[in-house]
Amino acid sequence: MVQPRKSPRQQRSRETVEVILEAAAQLFQRYDYAATTTNKVAERAGVSIGSLYQYFPNKDGLLTALAREHLRAAATELDGLLAAATARRLPLRALLEELVGGVVALHTERPALHRLLFDQTPRTAETVAELRDFEQRAAAGLAAQVRRLGAGGDAPEFTALLAVQGIEAQVHGAVLAPADDRPMAERARSVVDLWERALAPEGRGRG
Repeated sequence: MVQPRKSPRQQRSRETVEVILEAAAQLFQRYDYAATTTNKVAERAGVSIGSLYQYFPNKDGLLTALAREHLRAAATELDGLLAAATARRLPLRALLEELVGGVVALHTERPALHRLLFDQTPRTAETVAELRDFEQRAAAGLAAQVRRLGAGGDAPEFTALLAVQGIEAQVHGAVLAPADDRPMAERARSVVDLWERALAPEGRGRG
């Protein structure tokens, strides 16, 4: 069981849950998954272990809640980025630079925690559904920009979904866990170069 036992309804309960999750994030970031325990989280949060168990059944429940928070933060960030791109009518290169830069920024604030969330969060039906919903939402926003630019080929919605999934995987793999010693900005630029070639209108960068 990894889903929360109950949802906080009162302000005080919501604040307690926030404190518990922040304590869990700090411990996961510092000590990794194996060394973090619910007792340590409760102690760090300044609550009883019983209070923690009112909301989270176990350590995986804490990890799952943090992963869902991360998805919500990513969705909010991406919505803002794409809204700004619409207002500024960014060209393709600038749009991709901001998109890739935003994904990198989301994952470098607490890199050890985000790596753990990516590697260790249980893949339940609920978490997979939330991830797919995020990808579809992000792809719809990107597809609108791709269509505006006359890019993305004959199926801009599908191409945008590939881009969202690809950029996320490439940031995790090639940018945050590199196989060489190139600067992060250079690795991120390589991701932008790849998707600029893939998405560019015919005759302007493809091939």
